[in-house]
Formats: sequence, C-alpha cells, structure tokens
Amino acid sequence: MAPAAITLAAEAPKLSSANTGFMLICSALVLLMTPGLAFFYGGMVRVKSTLNMLMMSFVSIGIVTILWVLYGFSLAFGSSNGFIGFNSDWLGMSNVGLTELWDGYTIPIFVFMVFQMMFAVITPALISGAIADRVKFSAWALFVALWLTIVYVPVAHWVWGADGWAYKLGVIDFAGGTAVHINAGAGALGVILVIGKRVGFKKDPMRPHSLPLVMLGAGLLWFGWFGFNAGSWLGNDDGVGALMFVNTQVATAAAMLAWLAYEKIRHGAFTTLGAASGAVAGLVAITPSGGAISPLGAIAVGAIAGVACAAAVGLKFRFGYDDSLDVVGVHMVGGIIGSLLIGFFATGKGQSTATGVFYGDHSFTQLWKQFAGVGAVLGYSLVASAVLAFLLDKTIGMRVTEDEEISGIDQAEHAETAYDFSGAGGGVVGSVSAAALAGTSKKVDA
Repeated sequence: MAPAAITLAAEAPKLSSANTGFMLICSALVLLMTPGLAFFYGGMVRVKSTLNMLMMSFVSIGIVTILWVLYGFSLAFGSSNGFIGFNSDWLGMSNVGLTELWDGYTIPIFVFMVFQMMFAVITPALISGAIADRVKFSAWALFVALWLTIVYVPVAHWVWGADGWAYKLGVIDFAGGTAVHINAGAGALGVILVIGKRVGFKKDPMRPHSLPLVMLGAGLLWFGWFGFNAGSWLGNDDGVGALMFVNTQVATAAAMLAWLAYEKIRHGAFTTLGAASGAVAGLVAITPSGGAISPLGAIAVGAIAGVACAAAVGLKFRFGYDDSLDVVGVHMVGGIIGSLLIGFFATGKGQSTATGVFYGDHSFTQLWKQFAGVGAVLGYSLVASAVLAFLLDKTIGMRVTEDEEISGIDQAEHAETAYDFSGAGGGVVGSVSAAALAGTSKKVDA
C-alpha cells in the first residue's frame, strides 16, 4: 500500500468540467442581480429619477469589470499580507493559463476571477440606492472607481484572501455579509452623512412610482442570489453548496413573512414593498451564515432579520439621515445580523467545524470573532467612504443643483425621461402625467 503522502499527492485537484460549468452559470446569475437591483431601486424612486437609478447600477458593471481585470482581482486575492494582496501575474490577467486551477479547487483561475468580479460589480451598486435623486452621474462614476479600489478590494482580501487577517482569525463569511452588505451599507451611511438630504425630505411625498417594477427587481435578485450564495462554495461535491441553496430559500421566505407580520402589527397593512424588502433582508442575512447553520437556524436568522430590518428602516426619520431606499436599514443591519448570528447558530457541520453558543461546547469564541470582523469592516467602510465623498464633494462636487433635483435628475443628467406621456392627450390624463413627471403630487417651489 502506498504511503499516505504519496496517495494524497496523486489525488491533487484536477479540472472538473461539471464544477467549471456550474460556476460559470453561477457567475451569470450573480451578474443578473445587478440589473435586478436596478429595477428594484428604479421602481422605488419617483418617476423623475428612474433612469438615473438604472444607470447608476449599469455603469458599475462597466467600471468595475475593467478595473477588476486590470488590478482589482490581483489586489483582492493575491498573497502579500493580511491587509492587501498582490500577484503580478494577475494584473490584466495576461499571464494566466486557460486551465490553470484556482488553488485547491477544481475550477480555472479565470472562472474564480469572473465569479468574484460579479460580487465586486454589485457591491458599489448597492450604495446607489441610499443617494438616489441627488448625485451627479460623473461624480458617482468616479466614486465607484475609487471606492472599489480603496474600500472593496482591501475588505475582500481581509475576509476571503488566503492570508487576509479576518480569514486567518476565523471570521465566517460564506458569501459576503461583511465584504458585500455591511461594506456597502456602512459606505452608504458615510456618503449620505456627507452629501446631506434630498430637497423636501420629510416634507414631500417620495413614494415608489412603480411597485410592479420593485417586485420584478426583487424576483430577479432572489433568483440570482442562488448563484451568489450556492456558488460561493466553488463546486458541488460535498453538499455544502446544496445546504446553502436550501438555507437561502428558507431564510428569505421567513424574512418576508416576518417583515409582513411586523408591518401588519405596526402599520395595519401587508404591503408589496414590505414583501420585496423583507425578501431582500432575508437574502442579505443568510449570505454570510447559510453555509454554517441548519435550515432551522436559517428560519431563525430570516425571521430575526425580517423584523429587525423592518424596524431599522424607520431610524432615518428619527435620526434625520436621508437613506433614500433603505440601504442602511436593509443591507448594513441585515449583514450585521446575519454575521453575528453565526456566533449563535453555527452547527460545526457545514463550511466550518466552529460552533456557536447554541451548539457544541456552547462557547462564545466564534461570536467574538464575528464581532471583530463586523466591527472592522463597518468602521473602515464608514470612515473611508465618508472621506471619499467629502473629497469629491469639495473638488468636483457630488450633488446636482437644487433646481435640477426638483425638476428631475433624469432630464438634467441624461437628457431623457423614463416614460413618454406626450401621446396621452390633455385634460385629466395630461394633468396626471404632468404630476407624475414632476415626481410629486404637490408643487414644490424652486
């Protein structure tokens, strides 16, 4: 019988066509989430901001794709130190073999690179919902490029890089509770504290103009999230990806129902916006935790996130920060909840042998590790994003003028409108169309 060392060497990972195909499909699903996010956000804003909201997500696809190939992937996943990575062969991806495997896995480096690219694309796009209606498109595009480089890339290395400090510490983040959702949510809070409130905040009606569009976007996000979550195991060999798939569905359903129940008790109605927002809250919360907990744990995580995020979205009115589309309340709060609850519900049977307070020896060790990861990402993203927004605001200016904001950022920044009412005729229909184009039911003086 051959020595164990020789046997293990002979069983080194080989390219798997099945896993490669699976991961390419998952990558496409994650890309679909960004247009889904665009529709989700686009329906939540007033008519006069619809196109701008769509464009803020779509331009992230363009900017991040190019920068990720040029240097983003190298800095995020190369080996250097605990805070930032580097691999010269990955700059521009010109020195990578077509079948060269990602370390320890059965998929090519190219496949892992493009899968992670889609994560990098959607993360800054999430921030756009918090600053709807009031930011110059050129300033947003520059912010995306700088934020990817200064905030996202280092945090991704901390959490997922082989020598990242959080990864070595043992912080569990299956698919992006810290690196994606807390990162984006805290970043959004930092930016809105700098650029200020929309004209008419707390005074004028700012209701969603198209709830069907919101529901369509939420459905696309839910669908694409299976690639986001299940694909993060980078294969389908040992059941962990399947566990994550199940937990994604279970937690999302639980969060949606919990949000609706909270809404009915608190406000007296089950709303479609609540259903869509609750589903997204559940998807956010299960993203870091789903590979480490059981389906029963996923129900608990989803239900807790649904109620907590529903309560959190109202904090902007209490504290006076204008988070236009509740990015802080859903993504930051949902990411924090999902990341910390790992410290309670980790079973030790999924992606990690670490157990939470309710399992194993009932130790708080994993909970403290989760606190460390959450606190570091939240603090760094909040401060760095606020500094970036401040510098951009003082140089090129972040906001459109007050007149442009009131008349509509779509026309001011894109010379277009989302809907053409010119053929609707006059009379009542014409007046309704005019009110819709103005984005408010009452006149606002410039």
